[in-house]
Amino acid sequence: MKRRVTRFLASLGVVAMVLLVPMSAAAQERSYTYIYDWWGDVQDAPDSYTVSRVFTSTDLGLDVNLKSPQGLTVCGERLFIVDTGNNRIIELSRPTPQTLQVERIIDSFNGGSGPNTFSNPLDIQVSEDGNLFICDNGNARIVKLDNDLNFLEEFTKPNDSSLDPGLIFQPTKLAVDTAERVYCLASGINKGMVKYEADGEFSGFVGATPVTYNFMDYLWKKFATQEQRAQMQNFVPTQYDNIYMDYEGFIYAVTGTPDQLDIKNGSADVVRKLNLMGSDILVRNGEWYIIGDLYMGNGGGYEGASYFADVTCFDNDIYVCLDRNRGRLFGYDDQGNMVYAFGGNGNMDGYFRRPVAIDHMGYDLFVLDELDCAVTLFTVTEFGQLVYQAIDEFDLGNYEASEASWRQVMALDGNYDLAYIGIGRALLRQEQYREAMDYFEVKYDDENYSKAYKQYRKQWVEEHIKVIVAVILILVIVPLIIGRYRAIKEEFKTAEVFRYYKK
Repeated sequence: MKRRVTRFLASLGVVAMVLLVPMSAAAQERSYTYIYDWWGDVQDAPDSYTVSRVFTSTDLGLDVNLKSPQGLTVCGERLFIVDTGNNRIIELSRPTPQTLQVERIIDSFNGGSGPNTFSNPLDIQVSEDGNLFICDNGNARIVKLDNDLNFLEEFTKPNDSSLDPGLIFQPTKLAVDTAERVYCLASGINKGMVKYEADGEFSGFVGATPVTYNFMDYLWKKFATQEQRAQMQNFVPTQYDNIYMDYEGFIYAVTGTPDQLDIKNGSADVVRKLNLMGSDILVRNGEWYIIGDLYMGNGGGYEGASYFADVTCFDNDIYVCLDRNRGRLFGYDDQGNMVYAFGGNGNMDGYFRRPVAIDHMGYDLFVLDELDCAVTLFTVTEFGQLVYQAIDEFDLGNYEASEASWRQVMALDGNYDLAYIGIGRALLRQEQYREAMDYFEVKYDDENYSKAYKQYRKQWVEEHIKVIVAVILILVIVPLIIGRYRAIKEEFKTAEVFRYYKK
């Protein structure tokens, strides 16, 4: 943690900005995919993903082009695009790995007491029962429909006394669990996620972010007048920008961009993993904060920190964050280590103008661009497949197979940190502690090295316990024997002298 803070403080300086940001831009010109090493330097890496196809309105065969789309959701083999500007939802199927086909366009529904059309829809989720949940932002509600587009119920403004009575309910993003409980984000509500039970009843707020503030500002506020306090910024929780519910029911939430104060005091948590109680359980064992690009500032056409607009998570707990600022995708494993980073701003395939949503189908990634009004399909390369295979085998307990896959990864990229750590972890589970220590030492993985060393020390003691006991006995008993021998010898000498004088 100390190294993280020191490195970030250095990166915020003027000299570091001049030297480090151009280096990152230069690396981007050399390679599409990169990672950060233990020192925080950019390292080129083989591509984990390749652009398979970019789907525009023409490619999808739409009569009316997409307009400012804001949401994208995958459910099984179906893909839903929230065409916000046209107040509709487009449902697509994937008949082949390289094609998408329009199944239906949802712009109205049957029943309900309010309007049966949408106004500025922003997100959609599909439950396991096939029911559709749509953030109907302009109509201040979340609409629940069955698969035949029949109205079931709606979720409206929470009945909570702490909210401003004049606040207009504007849901932006949502997640739905297996019991069809709804978790949503809404503009102007910074208490976390709004939670509704399956029957539509509001049940509270979940997962509000911790409040951070500068101590001097806090102290000044204590002594300021009422007029001065009214003009000062309030200390309130940060609103989430997007949420995603994984296969286990945990919710990944992103808060956009990190605050420099959070980086300095070591509490940067742009990504959070929330359990049912709203507690953050995300593991952060990586060497660097989970905030995307490490270096901030102006350079190479970029300005400021990465801005995470969306997140998705695979079944192997690798989660991918979408950076709206730099148009990049950042993948992290379940320990918080960076797996890959790729993408950028531009008009070429694999680059974006304003990416706003991401989701996955298997290991394939779909990214929605608001300005290009297009969906980019990324498919896994051989290198990426080997990385996923190594992680999957480890999760299944096949440690020898995981080690073999990581060795293949290392053969393709000898600078890939996770390959060394992965081999070390696999050897650790195979009780080859001494060998595991070597791999952890190469990549300065102190925590895992300590675990391996502890087990190696225990194993060494168990294997050499007889020798150890023998040595201890020798060190203890031999001096006693020698001492006893010398005492007896001295007694004999004393006895002979006594007899001589007695005569």
